[in-house]
Amino acid sequence: MIFAHKIALDLTQAQEAYCRRAAGTARFTYNAALAEWQRQYHAGEKPTAATLKQQWNATKYERYPWLKDIHRDAHAQPFTNLHAAFRAFFQNLKNRKAGKTKRKVGYPAFKKKGVHDSFYIANDKVQVDGKHLRIPLLGWVRMREALRFSGKIMAAVVSRTADRWFVSLSVQVDFIPTASEHQAGCCGVDLGIRHLATLSTPREHIDGPKPLKAALKQLRRLNRELARRVKFSAHWHETKRKLGRLHARIAAMRADSLHKLTTRLTRTYHEIVIEDLHVAGMVQNRKLARAISDMGLGMFRQMLTYKAEAAGVTITVADRWFPSTKLCRCGVVNETITLADRVFTCAACGHTEDRDIHAALNLERYLRLVGNLNAPGQPGAGSDVGPSETELEEGGTTKSALLRTF
Repeated sequence: MIFAHKIALDLTQAQEAYCRRAAGTARFTYNAALAEWQRQYHAGEKPTAATLKQQWNATKYERYPWLKDIHRDAHAQPFTNLHAAFRAFFQNLKNRKAGKTKRKVGYPAFKKKGVHDSFYIANDKVQVDGKHLRIPLLGWVRMREALRFSGKIMAAVVSRTADRWFVSLSVQVDFIPTASEHQAGCCGVDLGIRHLATLSTPREHIDGPKPLKAALKQLRRLNRELARRVKFSAHWHETKRKLGRLHARIAAMRADSLHKLTTRLTRTYHEIVIEDLHVAGMVQNRKLARAISDMGLGMFRQMLTYKAEAAGVTITVADRWFPSTKLCRCGVVNETITLADRVFTCAACGHTEDRDIHAALNLERYLRLVGNLNAPGQPGAGSDVGPSETELEEGGTTKSALLRTF
């Protein structure tokens, strides 16, 4: 299993200048390779990343002698990245034609200066000693913290976020994930925009930091200030750096809260049940899009998945149409509940409960509820294991209707 540890770097002015040149070299090489690919393709040829790399290596030092001042990995890896980009593009076209996906991967685009600046260092060139990293042709640079994983270093990518430089070290960790003996049982996790997450065990609301909402006033002020500056002037660049730092701070606060929550869940429970949220569809609601994006719901599932795999924790994803909010413990699905209703009230049995807690409890019982739907005649109404199919039909709700209702 490969883990990546992203660490901030403390660079001198000379070291930062080299990193800027190396990132610019990687960008220049990628754009040159993409332009040559397009030229050969329109000429009726069949370009490949390997042939483009051979042609580039044959003349690069003659045409661009300044490349000798930059380590070769910075102008060799872009061909691998271009190959991966085209492979993802063509595979996506194939899958969409076959009806396997609706997700669209765009045609590889030219890279822009100052956007995702980075360069690659191969594993045989990377050296780490405590809080120091050796970059070829640059020497040892300081890291803010030591590498937290022990194992074989596979690669390193030095990148820039706002005006700070980071290194992402990929480490191959050899271990068999096992669940902790001290982990609790199953936990249902209901995600939302009022509370980041609601846990069924214990019945607890966990609030997110909502960093975008907190910084919205400052963001608007800086955007107005940037619009009034003379483009590419010294003050324009200064304001742009301030804006970039603020965006980076917002993203860091969001990622920090999600890391803490997902780490806590995987260290506490041996089974976690979550919803299959269609986040891309949810953000189409213009009234809720900003609040949904501010919570980072898609990032939560991504983090939880890889951490659960490493910890040996089982992740169950409930059916997208499972009515976790509307289904009462008596087996009746309450269709009248809306987003404005923060308290769940069952019209059939009169049961009342906090809306999010109720949804989390239903997610915790998801496997048992679905299991009972597949086993008619099992006891369920008002019990801990949920209603049976017969009892659901008596309440006016069939198994298919239960999974269709949202």
